[in-house]
Amino acid sequence: MTALATIGALLPLVFGWENSAGIISKGLGITVIGGLISSTLLTLVVVPIVYEFLMKFTKKRPLEN
Repeated sequence: MTALATIGALLPLVFGWENSAGIISKGLGITVIGGLISSTLLTLVVVPIVYEFLMKFTKKRPLEN
């Protein structure tokens, strides 16, 4: 939710609403939004999938007598 709020706050900077965006500011806004989106997807989707995948291989098998 924090990432969504930050992205929403940066949209005027990216699209130049209310005369708030310069050339540097627009690039900065796009970079920050891209970083927020990619880090959120990594944290919520990719990391749990990789964790579950690796846990299948590291489970100890029961000892056979």
